[in-house]
Amino acid sequence: MLERIQKENDIKELNLEELEELALEIREFLVEKISKTGGHLASKLGVVELTMAMHLMFHLPEDKIIWDVGHQAYTHKLLTGRKAGFDELRKYGGMSGFPKRKESACDAFDTGHSSTSISAGLGYVQARDLKGEDYSVVSVIGDGSLTGGMAYETLNNASSLKTNFIIVLNDNHMSISENVGGMSKYLAELRTADIYTGLKKGVTNALEKVPLVGDSLIEHIRRTKSSIKQLVVPGMFFEDMGITYLGPVPGHNIGLLCKAFKEARKINGPVLLHVMTKKGKGYEPAELKPDKFHGVGPFQVETGELETPKDKDTYTDVFGKVLCDEAGRNPDVVAITAAMADGTGLTRFRQMYPNRFFDVGIAEEHGVTFAAGLSAGGMKPVFAVYSSFLQRAYDQLIHDVALQNLPVVLAIDRAGLVGSDGETHQGIFDLSYLSSIPNMVVMTPKHKWELADMLRFALSYDGPVAIRYPRGSAFDAYRQFRAPVVYGKSEMLYEEKDIAILSVGHMFESALQARERLKESGYSCTLVNARFVKPIDEAIIASLCRNHRLIVTVEENVQTGGYGEHVLEYACRKDLGVKVLTLALPDDYVEHGNIGVLRKETGIDVESIIRRIKDAYGKL
Repeated sequence: MLERIQKENDIKELNLEELEELALEIREFLVEKISKTGGHLASKLGVVELTMAMHLMFHLPEDKIIWDVGHQAYTHKLLTGRKAGFDELRKYGGMSGFPKRKESACDAFDTGHSSTSISAGLGYVQARDLKGEDYSVVSVIGDGSLTGGMAYETLNNASSLKTNFIIVLNDNHMSISENVGGMSKYLAELRTADIYTGLKKGVTNALEKVPLVGDSLIEHIRRTKSSIKQLVVPGMFFEDMGITYLGPVPGHNIGLLCKAFKEARKINGPVLLHVMTKKGKGYEPAELKPDKFHGVGPFQVETGELETPKDKDTYTDVFGKVLCDEAGRNPDVVAITAAMADGTGLTRFRQMYPNRFFDVGIAEEHGVTFAAGLSAGGMKPVFAVYSSFLQRAYDQLIHDVALQNLPVVLAIDRAGLVGSDGETHQGIFDLSYLSSIPNMVVMTPKHKWELADMLRFALSYDGPVAIRYPRGSAFDAYRQFRAPVVYGKSEMLYEEKDIAILSVGHMFESALQARERLKESGYSCTLVNARFVKPIDEAIIASLCRNHRLIVTVEENVQTGGYGEHVLEYACRKDLGVKVLTLALPDDYVEHGNIGVLRKETGIDVESIIRRIKDAYGKL
């Protein structure tokens, strides 16, 4: 059946039996492809029928389907004729793992971060109506993403809408309304039928015609309805916000889903269709361990086991182990995550110290201010969060943490290039936005032992501290380079003359290789581990200027606002008379691909570092 899907809307040519076969083929295809490339799997398997139903009931690209985050969009890509693109999925220059407007007209909105789909959808609806156009807008959001405050802001805004807008709640944990017994089934059927929406409208219209008492009766009903309906009707939270609730609907029954969408399209106003799905549906290892298969590397289809089990600690592992050790020594240490306990290395902490572990859901803004409150109350909070997600809490970092100079530790995972997830997940702005905040201390380790030392330093520091470290295996060589961490001080590793390389964090390995190659070519080269991005070590920069002609900074962060620019500004301000070469990522978004490939393309791989240093030195 999958071979018959060559472009959008081809699915409409299939009968029900063929549709069921197509669902099986899609799941087999996704498991096979992702087993080779890695990627997000469990969430995609859970929405196969839901995606098929939307493609059956709506006409793309005229109608708009907006996916929250976009982890679920692979079936959507298959149904819009992009099967061939899966061979290059998440590779540099290949198909993205997320919806991309530049990739297809059927991708209505670029996504990657959570809780955005309803806002984008509401914008589309208002644009549609203002321009006098006629198309449907469907925003899909998961129960996890619904924990984000942005989603509630939009629901509040959408409540007064008088035109059709469909919100699909993809619920794979039964976290909104519990689906229990025959009454729930009856109510679900009632709410998705013409009789319910027609009855509400009919009763209101009839009462409005009653002289003198009609309006007061309507108002009385409106005031009292919740006291009655809350006892039996699911979704009252949404109803009370002015959003029609339909469901819950079984998420793996194409016929019922199509019927539900048909009814949802008739409603003049925002409507929330509550769909119950199962993560990992159709692939037993993913059904049993959906968290493991949320984002997974290449694996064996038969067993679900990873093809290349990790043999080294990651920076995330090191962080988690050291934090547990420090929490054992200090009962004030608490840990916070925004729905990413496993991803940020806090699983062990949650097991060992459950009363000191807090999962705030997908709510980074709240997580930061919550940490500030904990700190003000005498605790020592550590907020473990991905770099690109922390961007969402910039205001809270400034006003709730740094302004009060509160001792909050930010453990910033997935910093720098993250690879295959692409633009929305690259952690390449943190050094810039964190360095702009007064009172904020910013550190980044060169290897795993330095991460441990920095975390201990941060927990003892009386002010806000950010430690940024990358995804993947921790560098575990050169353990002898482990000078004590002192506030604002760099670490001199090799001291020579002429050229000085100041390495920032995990670029140390590349900087080390570049120095060795330069020395083989006859250059004299100093190597410094920056350690602190804020404050920069002004003393060592001034010292280097006495016997070096070229100072080179190397970082995996965008150029603007990064470490290199701070060094350059200091050298210019003090008129130190030295050339400063800043090697950083371009001020641009970096697409998905292998990290080695991305470094080469952006000019910060070892070969590029050497070439650019030689060019700059040759022009002195």
